[in-house]
Amino acid sequence: MKPWWSPLLKTVRKEFYSSSRKACTSDDPQDRVIAKLSKQGYCKAIKAAKADHWKSFLADATPRTIWSAKKFAVGRVAPRFPNLPDPTSPEEVNQALLRHFLPPKPLPIVPSILRPYKGCEPLLPGEITSALRKCSFSSAPGPDTIPYSVWKRVHLTAPRLLPDLLGPLLKFGYHPVSMKKANGIVLDKPGKPSYDSTSSFRVIVLLQTVSKILERGVASRLSLTARILKLVHNNQCSSLPALSSFDAALSLVDTVRTLQRPGLRVSTLFLDIKDGCDNVNASSLCSSLKKAGVPHYMVS
Repeated sequence: MKPWWSPLLKTVRKEFYSSSRKACTSDDPQDRVIAKLSKQGYCKAIKAAKADHWKSFLADATPRTIWSAKKFAVGRVAPRFPNLPDPTSPEEVNQALLRHFLPPKPLPIVPSILRPYKGCEPLLPGEITSALRKCSFSSAPGPDTIPYSVWKRVHLTAPRLLPDLLGPLLKFGYHPVSMKKANGIVLDKPGKPSYDSTSSFRVIVLLQTVSKILERGVASRLSLTARILKLVHNNQCSSLPALSSFDAALSLVDTVRTLQRPGLRVSTLFLDIKDGCDNVNASSLCSSLKKAGVPHYMVS
């Protein structure tokens, strides 16, 4: 049932259907005229009901629903297909996008014999619970097609299953290649003058859900270790629990107002480093983490 539907529309629709059926079986021109007028009245009634519902929706809008109102007003823009100049087939377009978003890199050297790391704490069911709590039911799964709702039900039924399954990977510091497979969804960036370049698109990578659960568990441990070892700046807000962009904005406002009190003029410089994380040297990062005292199984 549509939210703008009403009993009046039901009555008008019934009259419209009745007059239409009568016009189809009757030879009287007057019946066809009545059916046409009935159709026009039905369409006008629907249009008026939608307009009234939209007005009442805007009148009762809250901060939570204002963005929904914006989506309804703007509508959905049709996606743009990549119109790249060089590729001549969909397969070549796919390869061009893969080279842009996921450039080939040398595979890490995996030792032939894996040995367990010392000092690796066992993976606890509570860590899995915390990781699953951050996972949304509506998140799309990766190649395994297993949604988070299944893993939540499994963990609720057998709390030791996921820790026993993922714990050895932490202990041996190894992330299997089979868990790195992902589906890539290419979306167009709105407002671009043309879509004949790969830079006019972005990709959403959907990893396998079981891999994301392990990733969240390691990220929580690494975040706590980074704070204990003081590897992050005091003003760091992103990617840390209990801190967000709201805290960063409050810190900035506090600094600005503190400097303005004695009459100083304040200016702020914002930097956006393009593809910063994608170009981090993995070996240099691992070396820095080991020197700082991060457990080796986390580094691996």
